[in-house]
Amino acid sequence: MRLSVKQIAKIIHARVIGDPSFIVKGVSSFDDSNLHDISFACDSKHLLKLTKTRAGAVIIPDSFALDKDHFKNRAFLKVNNPKVSFFKLVSIFNPSKIIKPFIHPNADIGSNVTLGKDLVIGSNVSIGDNVRIKDNVHLMPGVYVGDNVVIGDNTLIKPNVTIMEKTRIGNRVIIHSGTVIGSDGFGFAQGSDKHHKLIHTGYVLIGDNVEIGACNTIDRGTLGTTIIGNGVKTDNLVHIAHNVKIGDHTLIVAQVGIAGSTHVGKNVIIAGKAGITGHVKIGDSSIVGPYAGVHSDVGENEIVSGIPQMPHARWRKVVSIVSRLPEMRKKLFSFEKRLENLENKNR
Repeated sequence: MRLSVKQIAKIIHARVIGDPSFIVKGVSSFDDSNLHDISFACDSKHLLKLTKTRAGAVIIPDSFALDKDHFKNRAFLKVNNPKVSFFKLVSIFNPSKIIKPFIHPNADIGSNVTLGKDLVIGSNVSIGDNVRIKDNVHLMPGVYVGDNVVIGDNTLIKPNVTIMEKTRIGNRVIIHSGTVIGSDGFGFAQGSDKHHKLIHTGYVLIGDNVEIGACNTIDRGTLGTTIIGNGVKTDNLVHIAHNVKIGDHTLIVAQVGIAGSTHVGKNVIIAGKAGITGHVKIGDSSIVGPYAGVHSDVGENEIVSGIPQMPHARWRKVVSIVSRLPEMRKKLFSFEKRLENLENKNR
């Protein structure tokens, strides 16, 4: 594909600085680009290195002031959000493969299944009884769909995903490979000599425009519902336990674990490897820092870090002190010894 800078500017609604006739032949990262590639820069790290990139065209923020050193053999496109604009171009230069609707002959489809229009159902897909699959759904090879599942329009489920019975999946959902949705939670009652398994009769409800990363496990409710709200995005290797409620548009980064019956609000960010205990509430628009251990409620708009969690500003002070503890320990012992000597002299 070949597009001029002028054509690209119309697509992403950009203001051009430089040669509008420059021809772009591909998209690339800032550091790996070539002369006829377009790239983007939106943070100070890359904006300060604009003269270093080999890209012939660069998308930059409206607010960034260019100087004469930047202009050598290069065109710039100014937009409000360079990253979003760039990845719009990525989808144009790398269009998705068009797959005609079909149902593979070795797909196993149960009884009383309702199938929508324009479905793609790959090889070795297994669909249980009383399932409803709506329009434009793509089930890639090896997907398992249990009984009484509902899958909404325009949903993509990638290879080897397991969707257990009664799960409800909304519209425009993407679920990546290896994920298990609707597995039993870790529920046992302790007896005198053994652990008694608690039967899980609930289900998982996933809203619209959700993306679930690879190898997630989302447990069904013990009796009620585990809820993943609209617009939620999870990274790979995330565990969400039974009866957890995740509010709309929350982001959950890799290796996060959320224990049972916790309520996470809307627009929350939970950073990588954070662990959240059960039966707590995480307020709307809060941020849980990486590796944090959350054991109690977090208020709205709070930023917490550390184990146990504390306000982020306090955690930064704690971290700065931790690295100095050996030196402080030596000083403390020295003060104790001097104090002991003074006490001995005064006796």
